[in-house]
Amino acid sequence: MAQKKAHEVGGWLSRPDPNTRLVLIYGPDRGMVSERARGFAEQTGLPMADPFAVVKFDLADKDADSGRLFDEIAARPLFGGHRLLWIRNAGAQKFVADAFKEMLAAPPDDLTVLVEAGELKKTAPLRKLVETADRAMALPCYPDEARSIDALIDSELARGGLSIDPDAKSALRAALGGDRLASRGELEKLVLYCQGSKTVARADVLASTGDVSALSADDIVDCAIAGRVAALDSRMRRYLAGGAPPFLLLSSAMRQFQLLSLLRHEIDVNGQSASAAVARARPPVFFARRALVETALRQWSTPAIGQALDRLQQTVLQTRKRAELAGDLTGQALLALGVYAQARARGGQNRSR
Repeated sequence: MAQKKAHEVGGWLSRPDPNTRLVLIYGPDRGMVSERARGFAEQTGLPMADPFAVVKFDLADKDADSGRLFDEIAARPLFGGHRLLWIRNAGAQKFVADAFKEMLAAPPDDLTVLVEAGELKKTAPLRKLVETADRAMALPCYPDEARSIDALIDSELARGGLSIDPDAKSALRAALGGDRLASRGELEKLVLYCQGSKTVARADVLASTGDVSALSADDIVDCAIAGRVAALDSRMRRYLAGGAPPFLLLSSAMRQFQLLSLLRHEIDVNGQSASAAVARARPPVFFARRALVETALRQWSTPAIGQALDRLQQTVLQTRKRAELAGDLTGQALLALGVYAQARARGGQNRSR
């Protein structure tokens, strides 16, 4: 089978099979997915800044359609050599699986495809295809467990020339683990805080790190969708301060509002209730989020969801033009969505009185 268990992924990525033509990295820990994808891309030895050698294709873009994807796969390097096609935000799009099925039927030797995706069920077409193909590999990424958190702590502190007391390590371990990039950001802050010392003490951990164990991009976007503005603002500030890239928030927001759009269609066109639409969603909505999504479907109309997606898309474009303002632009967009949802929620409460 062309897949690895979560604890085997690091080992495979340290020595990837050069004959593999398609690598799928997926899972709920978007920070880990992004980090591992970047590491794999760099291991190819291709110049990351060369658009002819490394082609980046974001399926969250409005112009990301099946025709362009098929064209990118079929293209050949202008000046010869090898090429990397790096695809982000893959999910349940059928045309993606169809394009890769055609490619894997006769894998080109001058192309490697790297795909980043969120959580994929075993029955997802893309995951099923990759797991059963000969020259492909599926690599799952789940939130860090104790063993991998310890390894991350050890590697980051060793890079800063630091050791850590057992009590301090226990406190640090408890504060990390929700998202790989956020955890790494907290460790980088700790290393800076302890510059000039040789050992990290418990007091250093408590003084320099926040609790990011429950902090993830999806949690923050949920606050925006539900109109929890105060929680949204504080969590977003902590998330960005931890070094996590803003594009993960925008990617999560695009994905979640696209889901709301599909479910809202079932309500408006097929006459389903919010609870029925959520219950029948494919892929299914996680049990813990069902109540939140049902409430959101009552607060967000189809036009409002469309406007939210347009705003998020514009923000994506703005952050690419002004990378130095990416955090501020992302924060403004999500806060605007949160304020709208909060107003809708308060309006519903007033009408029910």
